[in-house]
Amino acid sequence: MSKQKINKLLIGTNNKGKLREIRSLLPKSIKIHSTSEFNLKSPVENGKTFKENSLIKSKYFSKKTGLVCLADDSGLEIDFLGKSPGIYSARWGGRHGDFTKAIRKVYSELNKKDKNWKNKKIKARFICALSISYLNQKIACVVGKAEGHISDKPRGTNGFGYDPIFIPSKKRKTFGEMRPSQKYKIDHRFHAFKKIRKFL
Repeated sequence: MSKQKINKLLIGTNNKGKLREIRSLLPKSIKIHSTSEFNLKSPVENGKTFKENSLIKSKYFSKKTGLVCLADDSGLEIDFLGKSPGIYSARWGGRHGDFTKAIRKVYSELNKKDKNWKNKKIKARFICALSISYLNQKIACVVGKAEGHISDKPRGTNGFGYDPIFIPSKKRKTFGEMRPSQKYKIDHRFHAFKKIRKFL
């Protein structure tokens, strides 16, 4: 399967923000399908790493549809919080994935650790694991990272998830304040895509 050119690809996510970002990074020659076309719910993600969860999704969605599937598992690691939320990044938003709630939880955890955390540079990184699977076979699995730090308050309304509180290295704006075209060129998903592009 991996020898053939992929011309049809299912994006294994029910997150509209992610779908939009991934679509913008893929070659225009590939016909993209989304899980919503098949009315598929996401599988239980019980892996211990971003890579494991990404593969759970790409294999599950591929078996359900018979299409080659690209799936992403990504999240935010904050060193000061022992690399939390990590693989539980979406779960910090509760059952409905409310990231306003997740961001509040980040600030509440930081305050618990150190009331003066805002005077320090709280190192963090976004991590993205991308995998491509066909039925039960893994074609590829890679990881991309974007290093940075946590902003002292949410800024900007672009992007999704934790974007308003993440300032990438050597930048002043949060991902939430950047235009999508700026963000896509430096974020974790872009770095993962650079590695996985040769499989497409």
